[in-house]
Amino acid sequence: MEKRDTGKLNEQALKGLEIRVDELIKTCEELKKENHLLKLQQGSHTTERASLIEKNEQARKRVEAMITRLKSMEVTV
Repeated sequence: MEKRDTGKLNEQALKGLEIRVDELIKTCEELKKENHLLKLQQGSHTTERASLIEKNEQARKRVEAMITRLKSMEVTV
């Protein structure tokens, strides 16, 4: 009788372990997908950041040129 009870306990323990392993595998797969999406977003954000930096630099140069023209107009007036 003891061996049957021990066998049932071992079977239950193995079933519980199997369920936990399946849950870990599922979680791992979800994290891999999430990680992939986050890497794609990071790449997109990096590209967008570079574009915004370039636009900012162009705007800064235009503003500096306007300031220079305005200063030269002050001198001539």
